[in-house]
Amino acid sequence: MSQPTSIAFESKSTFLQRHSSWMIQTAAIIAPFILFGIFLTFYEVNPIELYSSMVATTFGDLYGFGEVLLKATPFILTGLAAALPAKAGLVNVGGEGQLAIGALFATWFAIFYLDQMPALIGIPIMLLAGALGGAAWASVVAVLKVKGKLNETITSVLLNYVAVFIVGFFVHGMLKDPNSFNWPFSPEISYSLRLPVINGTRLHIGFVIAIVLAVAVWFILSKTRLGYRIRVLGSNRLAAERAGMNINRMYFWVLLAAGAIAGIAGMIEIAGIEGRLRATVGTNFGYLGFLAAMMAWNNPLRLMATAFLLGMISVAGNKLEIFSGLPSSSVNILMALVLFFILGSGKLVKR
Repeated sequence: MSQPTSIAFESKSTFLQRHSSWMIQTAAIIAPFILFGIFLTFYEVNPIELYSSMVATTFGDLYGFGEVLLKATPFILTGLAAALPAKAGLVNVGGEGQLAIGALFATWFAIFYLDQMPALIGIPIMLLAGALGGAAWASVVAVLKVKGKLNETITSVLLNYVAVFIVGFFVHGMLKDPNSFNWPFSPEISYSLRLPVINGTRLHIGFVIAIVLAVAVWFILSKTRLGYRIRVLGSNRLAAERAGMNINRMYFWVLLAAGAIAGIAGMIEIAGIEGRLRATVGTNFGYLGFLAAMMAWNNPLRLMATAFLLGMISVAGNKLEIFSGLPSSSVNILMALVLFFILGSGKLVKR
């Protein structure tokens, strides 16, 4: 075979591989909706009407669109907390706990130190407090990984449950609102520390923060030397070691950065939505963010789209309850199907 023919054959083969990979990834997102539609027909629900109402709810008015973006905000941030370590070859499933501890730190600072602060000073400090809390909790995973050689997937998952109990301890104790009639939540934070919202919606500027962080993470990973080193470490640890990289140091700081991002998500939940700390703050947001990252193949820009999709599914739970009489939590079946198909498609793409 001549050299030009060989080059043409290789380029055609590469094109077919990329095309088939794109088709597999697209099918992995469409197929769960088809299967969930079949599930709905058994309950005499028209899936086409339901999906149409989902789209109408999302794009029909400003309030509905804002609700989807509101749901997508923590998914983007906790998704980044999973996607960034994944580029370094790590599996961080601890976004749930890091968000909770970030919310705890942000609330603590807001109540005890920032109550009389103006918004221009108080909100940034509260944001830093949330990042500090998330990073502190991620540092436990990082130390166990670097010093103890423990698997970060297992430790991060287990620490999620510990974080929930820690938040519960504080809202039942030191942070409990004395005027709550014995309900376990903290006092409300100062109104000046609440994030500004768009008129006619509940959407706050936390969504802008999430978008900025997603673009920043993408830029660092794609356009900087640091990002190149992270990607080399994730693709071939042996090559990274031979190139003189300090593997443990990179693991440590990548996990801390991921925890800080998830902690910011906790702060945004307090300052943007809740207004006070509850034991159930951000429940399942970390796991859904992890799912969004997997759906996006850990690409920060794609992550914004997959988080929006999961946000739309979450908001559609109320529509599902109205249309079918099924509980709104039934949308978790759809999310589970998406996860299974994403896992299966990943193996096909690698082949």
